[in-house]
Amino acid sequence: MTMQECYEAIGGNYEAVLGRLHSEALIRRFALKFLEDQSYIQLKQALENKNYEDAFRGAHTLKGVCQNLSFDRLYEVSHELTELLRDRTGEQPGIPEAMEKVTEVYEMTIEEIKKGL
Repeated sequence: MTMQECYEAIGGNYEAVLGRLHSEALIRRFALKFLEDQSYIQLKQALENKNYEDAFRGAHTLKGVCQNLSFDRLYEVSHELTELLRDRTGEQPGIPEAMEKVTEVYEMTIEEIKKGL
């Protein structure tokens, strides 16, 4: 599987990331680094501990990484969760459902990246 095919499978924007990184080799390298990124794990742990400050930070970081890599589908769901967590005062309506979407898209993204590498 090429990185372009991987991006199609995950709902990413290959042309946008290629415009920023200029080579498939660099895209592949940064996608591999994404597999090691801890922001999703930190987000998940923070929500389990009801630590909304750290959950916001994790969601915001994940959103930024996805935006930089043009992982558009994962960016969109992590953006929604980030906005729900923005006030960091406690559990807002919709947070569990938004996290469920993030988890679903995150896991699919990870699996497709592994197939592409």
